Amino acid sequence: MDMSYSAIAFLLFFLSIGAFILVLWAQFKVKRSFKKWAKVSASSGMTGHDVARKILDDNGLRDVPVEMTRGKLTDHYDPLSRVVRLSEQVYAGDSIASISVAAHECGHALQHKEAYGALVLRHRMFPVVNFSSNVAPFLLIAGLLFKMMNLFFVGIIFFAASVAFQLVTLPVEFNASSRAKTIMVERGFIRNVEERGVSKVLNAAALTYVASALYAILELLRFVFLFLASNED
Repeated sequence: MDMSYSAIAFLLFFLSIGAFILVLWAQFKVKRSFKKWAKVSASSGMTGHDVARKILDDNGLRDVPVEMTRGKLTDHYDPLSRVVRLSEQVYAGDSIASISVAAHECGHALQHKEAYGALVLRHRMFPVVNFSSNVAPFLLIAGLLFKMMNLFFVGIIFFAASVAFQLVTLPVEFNASSRAKTIMVERGFIRNVEERGVSKVLNAAALTYVASALYAILELLRFVFLFLASNED
């Protein structure tokens, strides 16, 4: 017997719970991985700042500053200001974890320089997604509470934009990590035996994006089937 839309939406609800647990586990894993490899000093003796500055300079990005920012795992590349910002531990640390994260953020700066397609698309999507991600929850909740399914449908469209943004983010993050690993080996920032640590740190970070995207997709599908269920006879 074919499942009703309501039954499918109910099933997706439980799958979403599983995906949410995966998100929490991925976040725990990235913190654990960073903590573990933050205790292992890189053989090169270079700090996160040293690695970032060297990568940027060697690729003609001497005008891109490397700044220290507060917090833990707050590292990021700001495409608007064209600045690589590293958390205190990464900026001053000479561990495998520190130089891995620093190299990854520089990977984004290199993407920006080369106008990497997925990064360009993500930048163009950001203003729309920044608005839609804030509005979507209110539209979805209001649509269900007041049984205004047209409003709920608009919420689905806005939420879909956020999901699309997360999907576009995946190749951006994986590409930045791939660049980081290649550069670190080629430039001698790490030895071959240290590649495992770099992979552990960067792969754990990538898993958080994958888990979040999976959760978002399942939630989107659940909303779609809830909408379809409202039109069932």
